[in-house]
Amino acid sequence: MSAGITEARLPRGFVDRTPDEIRASEAMMRVIRETYERYGFEPVETPLVEFTDALGKFLPDQDRPNEGVFSFQDDDEQWLSLRYDLTAPLARLFAENHERLPKPYRSYRAGWVFRNEKPGPGRFRQFMQFDADTVGAASVAADAEMCMMMADTLEALGIPRGQYVVRVNNRKVLDGAMEAAGLAAPEQAAVRLNAMRALDKFDKFGLEGVALLLGPGRRDESGDFTKGCGLDAGQIELLLAVLDGKGLESLSGVLAASPRGQEGVAELVEIGALIRAAGYRDDRIRIDTSVVRGLEYYTGPVYEAELLFETKNDDGQPVRFGSVGGGGRYDGLVGRFLKENVPATGFSIGVSRLTAALKALGKLSSADARGPVVVLVMDRSAIASYQTMVAELRKAGIRAEMYLGSSGMKPQMKYADRRGAPIVVIEGSNEREAHEVQLKDLALGKEMSKDISDNEIWRASRPAQVTVKRADLVAEVKRMLGAAGGRTE
Repeated sequence: MSAGITEARLPRGFVDRTPDEIRASEAMMRVIRETYERYGFEPVETPLVEFTDALGKFLPDQDRPNEGVFSFQDDDEQWLSLRYDLTAPLARLFAENHERLPKPYRSYRAGWVFRNEKPGPGRFRQFMQFDADTVGAASVAADAEMCMMMADTLEALGIPRGQYVVRVNNRKVLDGAMEAAGLAAPEQAAVRLNAMRALDKFDKFGLEGVALLLGPGRRDESGDFTKGCGLDAGQIELLLAVLDGKGLESLSGVLAASPRGQEGVAELVEIGALIRAAGYRDDRIRIDTSVVRGLEYYTGPVYEAELLFETKNDDGQPVRFGSVGGGGRYDGLVGRFLKENVPATGFSIGVSRLTAALKALGKLSSADARGPVVVLVMDRSAIASYQTMVAELRKAGIRAEMYLGSSGMKPQMKYADRRGAPIVVIEGSNEREAHEVQLKDLALGKEMSKDISDNEIWRASRPAQVTVKRADLVAEVKRMLGAAGGRTE
């Protein structure tokens, strides 16, 4: 590398976004916004940077100020961090403005979040989330509404019934199972956490695999051994009852000795009644006590939006697409800033993942949107004439640009092709004297050229190129764009 030349390189865990990707995600988010607003949620925006202690979850110490988040000190030597999600900033915003905000407070937000973690396949340090939250509502009716809104959002995006499901559980059920299994003591926190993680492997390993992880441990196909929780047979049987899907009535009997577990079951029964009353059936929203989310975060109902159709993994094997978002009740987060406890519930959509799912289903076009009409500059001394044409096209609502480089006609045509231009406008000195312009339909020209193999025929036919009066420029461009079935704006 030559001295003084900086290497162009992208940091690991970050990506550059193409026009195609940006347009696809923005089209998707427009639909999401419309659905949220139909439910009465209002947009709000918080900054990328918060005081680190306000984020809470990854509070840095003096030795490791960047644990989990990207952090820095300001001029006052206070620690600031890039937000790692959109929920903690919402909690701060509500607490700071709670006296003037309506309660319950319903809002949605979309934006970038950052994780200072080791990147890997599908794991990025910067990614976009789209959240909706209700703060100040203790009733599980707020949780039921979140689930209904998730289901409606997926259908509004074109995902048909049978290809998605919103699964609902309750953290109190899981806590109750731990309590009934004799694992509620403070000194058993580590065992509870590992047991929760084992239960979370149900989709991957099934009941038998989870039983091994709860007991002596599990050896996988490669021979690697994962140490188990060391629970006895009775404890394992009780915890597996949460996963076996025999229904809430059966689970209520299993958790009869746990008041917290009984409360969780009752809340799930109420959520089920509310969603059925609103016309949602099990094919859309399903009570499923095998859902394990937010081991140290959620305090009540938890829910997950899962796509059921198959795609292929990196090895070419068919796999279920899986989760594209989820959330739950987090009654303890906002109260960190206030003297009283503030109930809250919400969910988050992974924008990139949902965009990928919609593309896989053919619900979002992967092709670049049509580029602008390009006015070629054939005569530098007449540049004002070309600028006038561009201004007229734009005024008529047509995307248009004048070529601003210094190359000749052939490179200009190549430029227009790379820009995805549907039409180029050509005005040389002869056309100007005749008060005419040439319009070349690039897309039609490509299509017609497939059937032309002789240069003489090509020159004689002048495919997809027309000459029109200068005064008819805008009208003819509109006609050609309409004939191609494309939009002008």
